[in-house]
Amino acid sequence: MENMMVALGKIIVVLGVILVLVGLLLWFGGDKLSWFGRLPGDIRVERPGFRFYAPITTMILLSIVLSLVLSLIGRLLR
Repeated sequence: MENMMVALGKIIVVLGVILVLVGLLLWFGGDKLSWFGRLPGDIRVERPGFRFYAPITTMILLSIVLSLVLSLIGRLLR
């Protein structure tokens, strides 16, 4: 039980560090990420009284990046 609590503590600390790093990235480099959400393959339809936005390519890219990051974290915590 004690080992499980230590592992949970490590996970919480790592997630906190990642959250801080992402926050700093967005704070200082947010203007440089204007392309994010406007990639080729993202669907955007704008008409009078109607807007539709489906960021398909952005979500695929985000999924790949998060999968790699979480896989790396999982390997480091073993």
